[in-house]
Amino acid sequence: MFLFEAKRIIVVMLGALLNAIALNFFLIGANVYASGFTGIAQLLSSIFADLLNIQGISTGIILLILNIPVAILGWLKVGRGFTIYSFLSVLFTTIFLAVLPIIEISGDIMLNAVFGGVIGGVGIGITLKWGASTGGSDIVAMVLSRLKDKPIGGYLMLINGIIILLAGIIYEPENALYTLLAFYVTTRVIDGLHTRHEKVTAMIVTRKADELQKEIHNTMVRGITILPARGAYTKEDKDMMILVITRYELYDLERIINEVDPQAFTNVVETAGIFGFFRRD
Repeated sequence: MFLFEAKRIIVVMLGALLNAIALNFFLIGANVYASGFTGIAQLLSSIFADLLNIQGISTGIILLILNIPVAILGWLKVGRGFTIYSFLSVLFTTIFLAVLPIIEISGDIMLNAVFGGVIGGVGIGITLKWGASTGGSDIVAMVLSRLKDKPIGGYLMLINGIIILLAGIIYEPENALYTLLAFYVTTRVIDGLHTRHEKVTAMIVTRKADELQKEIHNTMVRGITILPARGAYTKEDKDMMILVITRYELYDLERIINEVDPQAFTNVVETAGIFGFFRRD
């Protein structure tokens, strides 16, 4: 378990480093903005420096300050493990942003948007794959989604839409368009590394349905349907568990299955939509 958690921290650090490289080497110099709270921190830093002539307030410091109340909210409403690793991601990103210099590798704003989006997407993707997030808007969207039982994506789109609008107002409308391009590239890269879909359906064929059900309900609040199943080759009776989860819970589900029944067969498919109750009350 110690080695597993150590690997997880290393992956979170690597993701934070890639996010910092995307910002300092590509996005910040071109006034192209990242998604979520990172983009908000960029905007505030730009406002302080360019409009208010207040120097020395970096993107990393603002990002850390913005995430402190969000981390407290996530601790209370989302889950301690997820929140701890998400805040570690923000902390490492802040450190790397302070250590790495802001340089302009290319003067072409499109190249900056594309490469910044790719590198940032890789950083976010591997962070999500190991059960954390880059904090900020992800946690806020998860809390709002649980309160209203509405899709996370709508809240994320609202936050990113505000960033795009402000980018066009404060600077040139062209910057808003390139920011939108960076968002698109980042999302496509995350799609390749980790599911970006809001909800997925997991179908688990197992001999240990009761143990799995107990561990899953200890970790996440989700309804589970258990059906009898029979192996076509072995003729052995088993159970098939069906549950719908969010993309943020996929890591925890994989961990639970590996710990309780490594021999279980699991099929995870995209979920276009659901009707009825999503949560177990």
